[in-house]
Amino acid sequence: MRNKRKRLGITIAETVVASFLLATALIPCLKALTTANLFSTKLERNTRSLLLARQKMEDIRAKAIYAYSTNFAANSTNLGDKYFCNVADTAITSNLRKIKVSAGFDSDSSSNLSSSETIVTLESLVARRWN
Repeated sequence: MRNKRKRLGITIAETVVASFLLATALIPCLKALTTANLFSTKLERNTRSLLLARQKMEDIRAKAIYAYSTNFAANSTNLGDKYFCNVADTAITSNLRKIKVSAGFDSDSSSNLSSSETIVTLESLVARRWN
């Protein structure tokens, strides 16, 4: 009588095998998603650092038109959202200066941009327009 009865459910062995197959398939997918997320975060930080460095450089170049004698050097200027920049201002001649802007993400939350956190560095020459 027992052999003639239909099976209405699944056995524990079938459940274990199905769970094992699902876990085996999901682990590589989760690993790929984690790697993609890391690359996406790095790309976002690189892009944002470049945009902020360009913006800072343009601000300095615009200010230098009317205030050329101003020293634009600064360390760890907060650009928002844990992004910081350093600005070096070197006089080449009395009418020519080299401006170097380094920007990056403050990954250790020290409110200080170290050389290991610098992502992008831009350099430009700024000339005196008129006296």
